[in-house]
Amino acid sequence: LRAAVASGSELGNKVKSILESGALVSDEIVIALIDEQLDTNKGAAGFIYDGFPRTVGQAEALDKLLESRGEKVDSVIRLVVDEQALLARVTKRFEEQGRKDDNPETFSVRLEKYNADTAPLVPIYAERGILREVDGMASIDEVSGGIEAALNEAV
Repeated sequence: LRAAVASGSELGNKVKSILESGALVSDEIVIALIDEQLDTNKGAAGFIYDGFPRTVGQAEALDKLLESRGEKVDSVIRLVVDEQALLARVTKRFEEQGRKDDNPETFSVRLEKYNADTAPLVPIYAERGILREVDGMASIDEVSGGIEAALNEAV
């Protein structure tokens, strides 16, 4: 979204006004941005959609867009984490740093949203045989290695 705003394109300006108003960018606009990037980067070896899709509706819209181009999602990487351990980390960081945007209450709301909206994608992608899981609680090097291995497996 930041790149779209920075581009100054018509779509980017639309995103900017939405973000400035504090509203959420609609799925339709996000899909249009992805479509625009697919056009801009024709011939690319592939794309990584970091944090997208987050809902079944978004996944369906992405599938439809890619299908219209003769493409499909090849692999989905899920970082498997211990929710209680993450909450403890956020709580400690909040107590030590006092970051208002990174606190246990906000994290709990985000986690509930993930479990309600995004977690239902896990069995969908598992059934397609494209879900790869990486231990998100491992060291940074191990997580990076797991992601790299999952990407290489998909190629």
